[in-house]
Amino acid sequence: MIKTKKIVKNLLVWRYKAISERQFVYFLSILVGFLAGIGTLLLKNLTYFFQSVLEGKFIKDIHHSLYFIFPVIGLFLVYYLRNKVIKKEIGHGIPSTLHAIAMRSGIIEKYKIYASLLTAPITVGFGGSAGLQGPAVSTGTALGSTISQLFKMPTKTRMLLIGCATAGAMSSMFKAPVAAIIFAVEIFSLDLAFASLVPLLLASVSAVITSYFFLGQDVLLGFELKDQFVITETFYYVLLGIGTGVASVYFSKIYFKIIRFFTRFKSKFYRLIVGSIAIGTMLYFLPPLYGEGYDIINNLLEDDAVKVLEAIPYTINLDNIWMVIVFLLLITIFKAIAMTTTFAAGGVGGIFIPTLVMGSSLGNVFAKIINAFGGNVSESNFTLIGMSGLMAGVLHAPLTAIFLIAEITGGYELFVPLMLVVAISFAITKYFVSNSIYTYELAKRGELITHDKDKNVMLLLHMDTLIENNFVPIHPNMTLGEMLKSAVAKSSRNIFPVIDDQEHFLGIVLLDDIRPLMFDQELYDTLTIQVLMKQAPAVIFSEDTTETVMKKFKKSDAWNLPVVEDKKYVGFISKSKLLSAYRATLIELTQ
Repeated sequence: MIKTKKIVKNLLVWRYKAISERQFVYFLSILVGFLAGIGTLLLKNLTYFFQSVLEGKFIKDIHHSLYFIFPVIGLFLVYYLRNKVIKKEIGHGIPSTLHAIAMRSGIIEKYKIYASLLTAPITVGFGGSAGLQGPAVSTGTALGSTISQLFKMPTKTRMLLIGCATAGAMSSMFKAPVAAIIFAVEIFSLDLAFASLVPLLLASVSAVITSYFFLGQDVLLGFELKDQFVITETFYYVLLGIGTGVASVYFSKIYFKIIRFFTRFKSKFYRLIVGSIAIGTMLYFLPPLYGEGYDIINNLLEDDAVKVLEAIPYTINLDNIWMVIVFLLLITIFKAIAMTTTFAAGGVGGIFIPTLVMGSSLGNVFAKIINAFGGNVSESNFTLIGMSGLMAGVLHAPLTAIFLIAEITGGYELFVPLMLVVAISFAITKYFVSNSIYTYELAKRGELITHDKDKNVMLLLHMDTLIENNFVPIHPNMTLGEMLKSAVAKSSRNIFPVIDDQEHFLGIVLLDDIRPLMFDQELYDTLTIQVLMKQAPAVIFSEDTTETVMKKFKKSDAWNLPVVEDKKYVGFISKSKLLSAYRATLIELTQ
């Protein structure tokens, strides 16, 4: 440990002498991209190892009922790791990262580097119906935050490196470096200026090269565009946009309802029991829900819906197109339920891939219905564009949806229908669900970073750094003379908080209010503070945000506001200190 500190110290001394701050950030962005790529590769390979062992040795060769058993085993293993090994809350990758950015200046706990690496592959590899993108981002951003702390980087750079790690994880996962940059900008509300664009580019390229080096040309979503966009199909794509918008609203609403339902169980073990039984039952009756679901997407892109449904245990006529449509719709409906139940039971994973699975199934269903009624549309194109519609709606990331699908196709021939479906789906979802699953809870608590710089600065100001305690408190039963002797004479401030014996805040006395009485000695022993004090709007320490505090300043026209917690006096916040802190933070974020 001492040797590591010495190496870091020597490196810092060298870089201050030899290279500029910007060049060092470029170097760190490449490093973060590489490490995020390695983390993503480890996640994928561990997950595929579990899947290949379980599916190859047991499920296909012994009995279908193990589709029920393995997810339950996986969730119990994750429960054990959470409570006995990690012993800390893991959280969901992107929401927890957003919270760290907003409330902790981008400081992410080091244990999150390995927490998702241990738990997500078990969750998904044993059949949990979740994705790996969220855990990959969690691992990468924890690495980015740790590196920035190691090299003593400022908050602005730390947040940029977290964005670089996100882009790296996305780029390594899908081999789509441009979409990865856009994803980081959309999700984390980064400023797409030249100073931030170059590090994002370097991190994304570093991660994708790492992925190519270890995996070669293999891609998760293999697709070769065969059918071009035909202008006469525009109306069908409008319908698909409406359908994916409705499905996105359903996805979001069902997610929130299931999470609320499981919060009724105070014990995490009870949630595990109920959730594991529920997910096991769903996978038993609908095996395509097992794991991430890449096979579903790839088979539908190859127009092979029969292969998607071949694992279903009961006899169905797969030559009947309507039977295929019904089961693809069931996959669309239950994928969101299975995914959310996996999370609620204690599993670790992401929502990105399940969103794509739902979109691919729904898009394929649309194409099959159109063709069944005499149309002639490309099922693979509708499958692909259905994915973009769900992604835009559920994740509230329309640009990512367009560019990811465009990069997967290897061209931009489908750009027009992509933009059309994404725009309609995003507009419908945004109307009914104002925030994505990633940001809903944070927005409700007022802890969400957005592209609004003013709100971001207010959010990044922490209340405890603004409180001043050099005010002399007085008691309501004190006389004017006692106050002058024990408080006014010893204070450099012109405001005095009034508190009782339990330190409950009662009001304030202003020096300006008692100045006309200070030289009337007849009032020294007769006039009490209880008569002189007046009420003042208070700031609730655990509830009010700095934005709320600013509104209270504006409404009250005061220069100092008392801060209380559980009705007890804490200190004061001055408008001048708040404005100075606001200005300093704004300069730091925009320099």
